[in-house]
Amino acid sequence: MTHDVQPHASATRPAGRARYRTRIALSQPTTVIGLLAAALFTYLIVVPIIAMLSDAFRVQARDETRAGAEFASATTYYLDRVFTSPLAADIFWGPLLGTLGIAVAAIAIALAVGGSLAWLLSRTDLPGRRWFSTALIVPYMLPSWTLALAWTTLFKNRTTGGQLGWLEAVGLTPPDWLAYGWFPISVVLGLHYAPFVILLLGNALRSFDSQFEESARMLGARPATIARRITLPLMRPALLSAITLIFAKCIGDFGVAYVLGSPADFTVLSTSLYQAFATGQIGTSAVLAGAIILIGMISLLVDLLLLREGKRFVTIGGKSAKHRRIALGRFRAPLGAWAAAVFVVSVAVPILTLLLSTVMRRPGVFRWDNFTLDFWAGTDIGTVGLAQGVLRTPELWAAAWNTLWIVGTASLSAGLLGLLVGYVVVRSPFRLLGGFLRQVTFLPYLVPGIAFAVAYLSLFAVPRGPVPALYGTALILVIALTAEQMPFASRAGITSMTQLGTDLEEAAQVAGAGWWRRMTRIVVPVQRSSLAAGVLMPFISGVKGLSLVVVLAVPGTDLLTTYSLRLVDYGFTQAANAVVLIIAAVAFFGTLLGQRLTRSSLADGI
Repeated sequence: MTHDVQPHASATRPAGRARYRTRIALSQPTTVIGLLAAALFTYLIVVPIIAMLSDAFRVQARDETRAGAEFASATTYYLDRVFTSPLAADIFWGPLLGTLGIAVAAIAIALAVGGSLAWLLSRTDLPGRRWFSTALIVPYMLPSWTLALAWTTLFKNRTTGGQLGWLEAVGLTPPDWLAYGWFPISVVLGLHYAPFVILLLGNALRSFDSQFEESARMLGARPATIARRITLPLMRPALLSAITLIFAKCIGDFGVAYVLGSPADFTVLSTSLYQAFATGQIGTSAVLAGAIILIGMISLLVDLLLLREGKRFVTIGGKSAKHRRIALGRFRAPLGAWAAAVFVVSVAVPILTLLLSTVMRRPGVFRWDNFTLDFWAGTDIGTVGLAQGVLRTPELWAAAWNTLWIVGTASLSAGLLGLLVGYVVVRSPFRLLGGFLRQVTFLPYLVPGIAFAVAYLSLFAVPRGPVPALYGTALILVIALTAEQMPFASRAGITSMTQLGTDLEEAAQVAGAGWWRRMTRIVVPVQRSSLAAGVLMPFISGVKGLSLVVVLAVPGTDLLTTYSLRLVDYGFTQAANAVVLIIAAVAFFGTLLGQRLTRSSLADGI
């Protein structure tokens, strides 16, 4: 009898302990909050993407005749339309080739500019090195389409009508290939993302010991051989990571391609998606958005694999790594001039061009009687549709207020939710729950903004159960911006909670403090700097972001970015440039404030 009972008891004790641990874990607030957060982010992130993808396989309203099926029935019509129909070349394949061509060219420009500067800043005695380390990453702090508007201000020609560009105003007519299309988009994106290369490659160059290069040099190796056999192989993970990140960014970029491509009917995937959405082609939009998401996810997943591979190279240098700066000798002044030229072209000229354009009655005429502040604060500027200066227009202040409260609310929500996600991931006894939250909050980073916006429209454009239709309201912007910023906010929360021990909370719990009191009296006050950063950085990103809000915003819920784009569409160049300068100033000084709060610097690398 004893031999019959003992195995049974030994088998039930582990099961009983497991049930007991589960019951205890489920009774903890951390687990309950984690389950609620998992349900919330599944609805806000996963469900919209699934709803959008389902639209690609269901007949949409007004497409019944063309699809040859009833409304909401299953169909492959939209797949055929996008990929194989006679219109496929205009809808998908042409924009895809344009997108890939721009991405390749932008990557080449970013690597050439950023790679050379990263080496100069990290390994040489470049004059003004400390100043350039910060100044050359300023383009990364500004909206990507700031340089695009400056470009069109300088090189615009009469092909599209409207105001003259500066060069044409002085008698030089830029050719179409210089004014619009593939070339200017590639140059602008290449210069905008060159800081990516400076940050990633510069960080890698500082991570290994320069004695390897010194040893090769002492053995008689030529500089080209050292670069090919030592430096480049060690830099391979950082270079490939920069390439994949820039590629993913170029796939989803909308503002630059819209400003410089639309006048010449040059379309990329993001503008083709926008056109399909603007003309009410819901099924086609869903297919295009799905294709963009797939390409973006593949490229960024490749980057994650490369990042994992790159960890193998970290131990090469270590804390004992020595960095001997290479003396540039007679090349010091020319290479310093090269760094200064990049700053002038990518930062100084665009900002100065936009600023001067806002105080000129006629473009490109540099006479005192042509300068005016009317476009900023004038009361009767004689422009049809824009009678007053931009600072006197109610639309600007409405857009500024919308930006402040919509983006601010979304950023505050993202920061608080990010802290809760970090708390659950670090404190929850259920690893699967923490792992799910970690992954689901990272998912928006893999989805380009314009595709994520279309996904939100698929879910919230019509009433679904108790949730009313939200399109055209500010609430859909708040929710979408909150979800989009969760990758940054959750990572900030996870990082900060990892650094916070459990001693203080355990002592408070022993003293009888409940979970809410522990959070408000201990966790939040201790993590206030991390929380501030987790709110400020999403706010900056939301202020200068365009790809997401351009689809979701309507005239009544315009933000500063969408308001400036409408001014571009209407041909109000001076007013549009003025609004972009305001956005750039907020983004730039906000980034500096964020660095001060976090006691970090982008110049130190990623």
